[in-house]
Amino acid sequence: RRAPDVAMWDELLAAFGLMLVLEGILPFLNPGALRQTLLRMAQLEDRVLRFAGLASMGLGLLVLYFCR
Repeated sequence: RRAPDVAMWDELLAAFGLMLVLEGILPFLNPGALRQTLLRMAQLEDRVLRFAGLASMGLGLLVLYFCR
């Protein structure tokens, strides 16, 4: 058995790797769509981007809560 702090770092590294894989799917499959999306996002107001970030974090926390 591994120490709890080592297991935590293993899971954190695995989660980071999964995040990189998921974030790489769109630029790999359709770089043009990603470019257009980023251009549209650059035009959004800060408050809209902040709300989207907050909603994303909240959804992520809910997923983690119900999966754990």
